[in-house]
Amino acid sequence: MRIPGKQNGSSGLSNSLKTLSASDNPPEAYLYHWHWLSSIPETLTFVNRHLHVKMGTRTVQFIFFANYFVGILAIALSVETVFQLSLPLNSPAYYLLLFSGTVLYYTYAYAGPVRDTVSSNPRTEWYRTHHHFVQRSQQFLLLVCCTVGAWFFINHFKGIVALPAVYWLLIVLIPLSAALYYGLLPKSLYSLNLRNTGWLKAFVIGFVWAGCVNILPVAMARIEYGIEIADPGFMLWLFIKNWMFCTVNAIMFDIKDYDDDNNRQLKTFVVRFGLNKTISLILIPLLLIGLVSLITFTTYRHFGPVPILLNTIPFLCLLAVAFSLHTPKRILYYLIVIDGLLLVKALCGIGGILYINHFQ
Repeated sequence: MRIPGKQNGSSGLSNSLKTLSASDNPPEAYLYHWHWLSSIPETLTFVNRHLHVKMGTRTVQFIFFANYFVGILAIALSVETVFQLSLPLNSPAYYLLLFSGTVLYYTYAYAGPVRDTVSSNPRTEWYRTHHHFVQRSQQFLLLVCCTVGAWFFINHFKGIVALPAVYWLLIVLIPLSAALYYGLLPKSLYSLNLRNTGWLKAFVIGFVWAGCVNILPVAMARIEYGIEIADPGFMLWLFIKNWMFCTVNAIMFDIKDYDDDNNRQLKTFVVRFGLNKTISLILIPLLLIGLVSLITFTTYRHFGPVPILLNTIPFLCLLAVAFSLHTPKRILYYLIVIDGLLLVKALCGIGGILYINHFQ
């Protein structure tokens, strides 16, 4: 998942990637073994080359720069969860609250004072020229969150207070982690800012996303419908699968931010190990952990080979896109292609369940 608050672009990234690749010195046998994966991103390179021509429209910038696409991803991944757990869809009010809260959170870092200087980064420049719209959008989304949240609390008060303690622990832990990422807690209480912890921030973002799209839909099903998961233990595998996938997604955004993180001496995985070693020593092992969790979960749920294959596709695509990052990409490539893999994951997960319901 994209790391919120990142504003720098890919300027100087080409030289940085060349330096990273040259300094890693990966074994030739290893590179040959993964040659088939390296060839896959050629199509992605073509997409990247044409993004600014065919997708540099105001509509696309509005959807992706303003983080509305991220809100859609939160809903899609939440729907995937209820499909895979055979739960009913949550109420439209909850999905509206989830969408508004996600967009509000991700736009927080960009909604500060407007800058007078023109930026070479298209996303930063978009926020500069649309500053008043962003401010109004944030105010509107905050109003939606407060209104819908109050309505939800009043109409589901009995279900909320009856929620078991373990659910409350997880529900509190998710927004707490999100608040610590921005350092939003009063400094008199706690001054930790997880954005400045280098390697840890990607895991925090992955954890928050996995919690929002896995734990919250289950808790809402308990509150809204009184439905309880018969064996909540196996949910751990679903949570780990999504945690690893979102963490790898966030680490891939750190590749774009190599120059800025290196100048700030922020020891992200890419700054610490270099590009090739980050892929081979970090991304691949995390994806393997996610795949093991996926296979464990799908086997427990008796998904069958076709649904398992469908759920594996996003992991293979994520690995292929990781290899494509050896060459610099435009900001829209990250926002559309890399974040888009989360939508691919949700669609594959939902498609696997639809296959089971109709053909298996």
